[in-house]
Amino acid sequence: MLPLSGIKVLDLSRVLAGPYCGMILADLGAFVVKIERPGKGDDAREYGPFINGESAYFISINRNKKSITLNLKSSEGQEIFKELVKKFDVVLENFRPGTMDKLGLGYEVLKEINPRIIYAASSGFGHTGPYRERPAYDAIIQAMGGLMSITGFPQDKPTRVGASIADIASGMFCAMGIMAALIKREKTGMGDMVDVSMLDSVVAILENAISRYEITGEIPGRLGNRHPSIVPFESFEAKDGDVMIAVGNDELWKKLCIAIDKEELVEDPRFKTNPLRVQNYDDIKRILDEIIKTKTVDEWIKIMDAAGIPCSPINTIDKVVNHPQIAARQMIATIYHPKIGKIRIPASPIKFKNENIVIGPAPLLGEHTDEILKEFLNISDEDLEQLRKSGVI
Repeated sequence: MLPLSGIKVLDLSRVLAGPYCGMILADLGAFVVKIERPGKGDDAREYGPFINGESAYFISINRNKKSITLNLKSSEGQEIFKELVKKFDVVLENFRPGTMDKLGLGYEVLKEINPRIIYAASSGFGHTGPYRERPAYDAIIQAMGGLMSITGFPQDKPTRVGASIADIASGMFCAMGIMAALIKREKTGMGDMVDVSMLDSVVAILENAISRYEITGEIPGRLGNRHPSIVPFESFEAKDGDVMIAVGNDELWKKLCIAIDKEELVEDPRFKTNPLRVQNYDDIKRILDEIIKTKTVDEWIKIMDAAGIPCSPINTIDKVVNHPQIAARQMIATIYHPKIGKIRIPASPIKFKNENIVIGPAPLLGEHTDEILKEFLNISDEDLEQLRKSGVI
């Protein structure tokens, strides 16, 4: 049995942050019902690339879910939703704050219907503060949260992180908040509201940038692939490409010096400790640049691996999906989609000793509408047909 087996989730979210959260919950065994707009669905269904008219973007982050269509702007749709809330454990949404209240479906209303409901809201800026009603996308949050200012090389402009990390981080924090609220509910019998913002999430993962600023008064900037407080800890140019080398302590420094046939550097007073190596970064960088460029990436990987020094080539995605370690961990799953056949997507990074997470396909738009409404609300075929004609489902 997976940890969240038996937990039922109504997922109103769309695009990435909320759906990523819902995907985590579904992977862990929750019964996740994605509620989408009739005829259109989640905005992400319109994001390419497309295969037989289906969005690969949508498929990659909505696995293991059910889909029903429901028009929440209609009074009948709102009543159906309220009836479902009585029988579910979690409501997940990532609308702009105030949207659900305008529909008469906010937390204060839903907790009266089901006092045990966990209401999770993932938004750009959260449900409090002067920016609460502002629209947001990942790039906006990366810029506002300071992440772009410390990403990239010093000579270049601030750079967006390649993945939508603001969305993904807030989705992960939201999933954590939901699971914590479920544990609390077991103790108190009462539900709660989980409020997670993308901006807060980015600030939370700035690592030591804020502490460095608070302690030194210096504004952290872009350092490229270099670590701000550990040296050497960055990529170096070899004969045929770049190799990432991470020397996180003095023992690894000693091993590196031996591996590159520069054992005399171990006792060099400039480099004996990490603080000294940070202080004398320019000297150490110049020395290592000259040495690393004398061999190929593969040659250095073999040397570093033999010495026990953390290292890696900078892999492109084609190499990642075919990497032996990724394969051994079953991190690329092959699923069967009813419209496109077999497709490979990332699997869950969570591994349990006594249970396997099974990766299933993302749903077609409204694929499970009749099934869910019959099972939970006993709505007849005739009534379903009438709801469909009137645009409610």
